[in-house]
Amino acid sequence: MHLDLNYLSRCITTLQLALSMLQKSDPDSFEYDMYRSACVKEFEIILEQSGKLLRKVLKPYFHSSKAVDQLTFKDVFRQAVLRSIIDEPSCQRWLEYRDSRNSTAHDYGANFAEETLLVLPQFISDSGELVIALKQQNKLSDAD
Repeated sequence: MHLDLNYLSRCITTLQLALSMLQKSDPDSFEYDMYRSACVKEFEIILEQSGKLLRKVLKPYFHSSKAVDQLTFKDVFRQAVLRSIIDEPSCQRWLEYRDSRNSTAHDYGANFAEETLLVLPQFISDSGELVIALKQQNKLSDAD
């Protein structure tokens, strides 16, 4: 199994750029709103892609693909810790990212976006570390 990490990597780069442009924008401008929306969109895409890719990595550790497919997002990340794919502090942050998204998802307005922006620097770092961990899994599977 070889994971294609191009889309995830591109989303991370897009998020970095959108955040950089947002920080240079006037908060009362249309550009600010546009970059803020892009940040939120990329945040959500990265969350989803990360869970999907980790599911693929975990499949060899389970008796069936169906068993992995039935795992919740939180369980996927917890299983990744058990398999030493990611560490516990990183897992906790990923779960908090997901919880923050779920607790405010009904409000896709400015409050949700501004709360999301607060976690983006650490989220970008964690996303980059996850790509590295997934690349390592690719190397391990290629060696088999």
